[in-house]
Amino acid sequence: MSLTQNQKTRILELLNEYNSGPVNEENVTPRNSNAELDRNRARLIGDELKPLITEFLDGSIPLAEFKSRIDSINKRNNFWGFKGIKGQMFFNMVVNVSDSIEECDQEIKSAIAVPTNDNIASSRIKTFASYMKRLGEQWVEAGNTRHGAPKIGSILFFLSWFWQVQASDTWPVFYTAGVNALNDLNIWQPSGEPADDYLSFKQIHYEIQELLNNELGRESTLYDVEHVLWFKVGNPYQASKGTETKGKAWSAKTQQEPTQDMPEEYLPNSYVPPIVSILPSMALHDEALVEAAKRSGTSLPRAFEKHIDAAFSILGYETKLLGQGAGRVPDGLALAHDESYAILWDAKVRANGYSMGTDDRTIRDYIQTQSRELKRRRFLRNIYYVVVSSSFADDYDDAIRSLKMETDISEVTLLGADALVAMVDAKLRAPLFVTLGPDGLQRLFSTSGILDAGVVREQLN
Repeated sequence: MSLTQNQKTRILELLNEYNSGPVNEENVTPRNSNAELDRNRARLIGDELKPLITEFLDGSIPLAEFKSRIDSINKRNNFWGFKGIKGQMFFNMVVNVSDSIEECDQEIKSAIAVPTNDNIASSRIKTFASYMKRLGEQWVEAGNTRHGAPKIGSILFFLSWFWQVQASDTWPVFYTAGVNALNDLNIWQPSGEPADDYLSFKQIHYEIQELLNNELGRESTLYDVEHVLWFKVGNPYQASKGTETKGKAWSAKTQQEPTQDMPEEYLPNSYVPPIVSILPSMALHDEALVEAAKRSGTSLPRAFEKHIDAAFSILGYETKLLGQGAGRVPDGLALAHDESYAILWDAKVRANGYSMGTDDRTIRDYIQTQSRELKRRRFLRNIYYVVVSSSFADDYDDAIRSLKMETDISEVTLLGADALVAMVDAKLRAPLFVTLGPDGLQRLFSTSGILDAGVVREQLN
C-alpha cells in the first residue's frame, strides 16, 4: 500500500509532537531518551544477543539453555519488552507444551533464522503458525484448557523480535503498540492472516521511514519509526522510576506525560470509555471533579469506587461493590470464576499518593473475614488484594509482607489508576487475547508491589 496525503500529514504532525517534547523531570525529551535506548540496544545486540542466537542456530547450545539465557538477558535489559506475554511467556509455553523437544528445537531454529527476503519470511511465519496450531490441538486433546496453549496471535511479535535483533535495518518488530497506532491513525489494521499482516506492517514502516528521511533531512531507522508510533499510544517499554516492584515509589510526576491527541479536527480514537478514562484525575482528587461529584449527589471517593467497579466489569470480572455503608469491608470484589481467583480491592483518592501501613490493621481484619467467606462459598486457588490510587509511597514492603503472612492473600498489588485504564484499553482492543487467566490479566496481579501503566503495556504488549 501507499500512504495517502492525509495519512502522511497525520504522521508528520505526530513527528512534530514527538520532536517537541514533553520534557520530564530530568529535562529529557522522549526523542533523547529513545536515542539512549537505541544505543543500548545496539550494544546489547553486538555483545550478547547476536552471539547467543548464532550459538543456538549452529547447535552449540541446547534449546533449554537458549531460552533461559534469552530470558535472563531481557530481564536485565528492558529494551524491547520481550518479557511480556507475546515474548518470553510465549516462548515458555511453546517449549512446555511440546511433546518432542527435538522437534521443538528444530521448529524454533527454522523460524527465528533471519529471512533473506519477504517470500522466505512469509513461508516461515506460515510454517511456524501451522506448528503452533498442532501444539494447541495436542494440548487440548491431552485434557488441558486452551489457556495454557501458545497463541497464534503471539508469533509475529516473537519471530520479528528475533529477526530484528539479527537485522535491525530490515525487519520491524510487530509491536501491538505499533499496530494500535497505525489503526488509530486510520492507516492500517491487521487482516488476521499472519504472514500477509507482517509483510504489510513491514512495508508501511518502510514508507514511514522514507517520509521521516525526507522531513528530517537525514537517514532514519526502523527504530525511529517505532518511537514515533509509540508516542501516539504511549511507549510500552520505556523504563520509568516506578516499574520496579521493590524499593521505588511510582508517582504521576515520574511518568511520561500523556501523549497529546491529534488535533480536534480528527475523530476521537480512544477505546476507553469516559467512565474509565477519568480514573487518574479522580484518583488525584481533582477539585473540579469534587464539585462535579457534589452536583451529582455523591462524593468523589464514592464515585471513584463506582468507576473502578465499572472498569473491572468491562475487563470481564463478576463484580460487586461493597464499600461505604457496609461496615468493615473492602470497597469492591472482582471474581474470575473460570480461573478460580478473586480480587478484593480498595479505592484511595489521594492528591499526594497513598502510604501502606496507615490503616493496615483494618485492612487485615476485613481481608481475613472476606477471604474466609470467599473460600467457604467457592473454590478459589488465589485471592489478591488490590489498592487503586494515584500513586504510592515506597514504604510498602513491611505492610505487604505482614498481610501475606497473616491472611490468605496471595499477593498485594498497588495499582496506579492509569494502569487500570491501560488494562481496559488493552482488553477493548483485543478482547479475545487479553484473558482473565494466567496468560493475561492474572499475570499482572501475581507479583506484589506497584503496578503502573508502563508495566501493563509491556506485559500485555
